[in-house]
Amino acid sequence: MKLTRGLAICTVLFLATLAPSFAQHVQTDFDHQATFSQYKTYSWQEIKPPNSLWDSRIKNAVDAQLAAKGWTEIAEGGDVAIVAIKMTQTQRTLQTFYDGFGGGWGWRRFGGGLGNSFGESTTTEQDYKEGTLVVDMYDAKSKQLIWRGSAEDTLSDKAEKNEKNLDKGVVKMFKDFPPGSSKR
Repeated sequence: MKLTRGLAICTVLFLATLAPSFAQHVQTDFDHQATFSQYKTYSWQEIKPPNSLWDSRIKNAVDAQLAAKGWTEIAEGGDVAIVAIKMTQTQRTLQTFYDGFGGGWGWRRFGGGLGNSFGESTTTEQDYKEGTLVVDMYDAKSKQLIWRGSAEDTLSDKAEKNEKNLDKGVVKMFKDFPPGSSKR
């Protein structure tokens, strides 16, 4: 009973420390000299996902957030030009599990003396796919980058879950957009 409970506690602690490492990571940055109040329209320059099924998904997610901020998409000649790039890469993690036998530091039964006796451990490699979406906004006249947002997350084998994560990431990305809007 003690062993089962000990293993359960170890598993919960392991998962609790692992979960944040796979949580969605969103970052934004912007040109502090740019006057975002002058921008009202935007045009898409390019969307570069490795899979063309994602073109409209990315565009729709970003369009929804910009529309909510009062921006209008126009086919060409917007105040801002938008480029979106989606990349995926395979990452590798190592996980070590201990069997819980051994009792830690103490007297070794055979051979005498103090020593480390944590028991057996098993280390496994696990590959996972990580996806990153980068959205860049350029001042259309000066061609200077004025805002960048990125969202990074572990990808699922299920397209539906990846779509939900895309939407959540884009919502987080544009939460305080345009810069300075949360100070009002």
